[in-house]
Amino acid sequence: MQSALKASSNPDLAIDRDWWRGAVIYQIYPRSYQDSNGDGIGDLKGIIGRLPYIAALGADAIWISPFFKSPMKDFGYDVSDYCDVDPMFGTLADFDALTAEAHRLGLKVMIDEVLSHTADIHPWFKESRSSRSNPKADWYVWADARPDGTPPNNWLSIFGGSAWQWDTSRQQYYLHNFLAEQPDLNFHNREVQDALLDVTRFWLERGVDGFRLDTINFYFHSQGLENNPPLPPEERNDQTAPAVNPYNYQDHLYDKSRPENLGFLERFRALLDEYPATAAVGEVGDSQRGLEVVAAYTAGGKRVHMCYSFDFLAPEKISAAKVRSVLEAFGKVASDGWSCWAFSNHDVMRPASRWATGEADPVAYLKVISALLMSLRGSVCIYQGEELGLGEAELRFEDLQDPYGIRFWPEFKGRDGCRTPMVWDGGAKNGGFSQAKPWLPVPAKHLAQAVNVQHGDQASLLEHYRRFLTFRRAHPALAKGDITFIESEGDTVAFTRRAGNEQVVCVFNLGAKPAKVDLGGRSLQPLPGHGFSGQASTGSVELGGYGAWFGRID
Repeated sequence: MQSALKASSNPDLAIDRDWWRGAVIYQIYPRSYQDSNGDGIGDLKGIIGRLPYIAALGADAIWISPFFKSPMKDFGYDVSDYCDVDPMFGTLADFDALTAEAHRLGLKVMIDEVLSHTADIHPWFKESRSSRSNPKADWYVWADARPDGTPPNNWLSIFGGSAWQWDTSRQQYYLHNFLAEQPDLNFHNREVQDALLDVTRFWLERGVDGFRLDTINFYFHSQGLENNPPLPPEERNDQTAPAVNPYNYQDHLYDKSRPENLGFLERFRALLDEYPATAAVGEVGDSQRGLEVVAAYTAGGKRVHMCYSFDFLAPEKISAAKVRSVLEAFGKVASDGWSCWAFSNHDVMRPASRWATGEADPVAYLKVISALLMSLRGSVCIYQGEELGLGEAELRFEDLQDPYGIRFWPEFKGRDGCRTPMVWDGGAKNGGFSQAKPWLPVPAKHLAQAVNVQHGDQASLLEHYRRFLTFRRAHPALAKGDITFIESEGDTVAFTRRAGNEQVVCVFNLGAKPAKVDLGGRSLQPLPGHGFSGQASTGSVELGGYGAWFGRID
């Protein structure tokens, strides 16, 4: 533990307390990153061995999905001990070694805190369900049945069915917004808040630099247990849950995104502020009021530092119009807030399959949309394998592990397709991930996109990421600057990023056909080093299909 604390106090890492603002965060799904002990499951020692790869990519931080003790009903998002590592992934000593090595390489370490719910085998829940009068009886959300024995209200679980599960010990229902094995904690109880803040302090003391807060807007429920009203069909969308899920039929006014959460987030931020240069990003899943929630949670510098939204994680294809509308809406609603943008993560179909399928040149398309992502005002999350252009794995039903996919198969195939192992060596067994049978199969088509295949090939997507992240780091305006959109038509997006005396003009063509963008007749000076070949003449930029241009206006 001491070595991790020393590493976190390295003065070179503590210079910028705003390191998170504009940071590029590389998400690691530990089960699928690198297996070091031959059991077919990735682990912390495997991550340690691959940290130089992430540092060389150009990331500023890593976010590690849950590695805590868990029965793995939801693969770590059901925690049974917040303050220990599941033996599947290693030990606390392994985590300390990981933190120290990441800091040595200049990488911040963020971990995934799952505070809204625990596993049903967590000691807190075991005590809570034992009676209605024990010291933790009110630590979870319990309610009596209605007179006819049905659940207290109409709230639904994201994983399907009622959000209430009958418990025979207490002869009451308990709330679970996700699996029945994931009972929701009662944040209205101050003792629960205190216990979770103690958990947060435990990891801060071990040297972590920040947290990704899972399902941050699910912490509180309405104590009145009112029924959610129906949502008109024309207002439904699939940003939070797949279209086949009746969860989308309700307007979730009472089971999440409650105003009481703001007070807890202020307590959480006060704790983080005791530790220099720490940060938190909250995951907001709200299909109707997402931007308003993000604005409230990031306002005034006294809650979370930034929020992770679903605007670009939904199936709807990214477009020039959507980019502008989302960013401009965020600027109006959350003028003093900060967002963290992502095109993929461990819960959604990979963009190579979600968006690039059908494009004339899928690799060129992925290059331009990734450059766009890394140029937007906000921080950026890159999910492992995104930099390789991995597509969604097509799995057989018998290979599925995800209970979400098993429940809604085949219309929704779950999240396993984006969670298959990272491919390091196209010629090695299981892509170099493991010598044993992996927990999910490695798709044969992924082997041709392995790290060693793309390394050194300047036309590859991997080298594009490395090149563009180097370019981004050379121009601070792309990380921390303001954004102002420039009028453009069709598939083009144009804006300026400005920080201090630096202004960078960014122009993108998301379409396959050439395009021209008028920048107002001013003299344009190109910036080198990003790998795109757009051409500027006096006052305008000409772009090939999937092209981009970066420069200055004199």
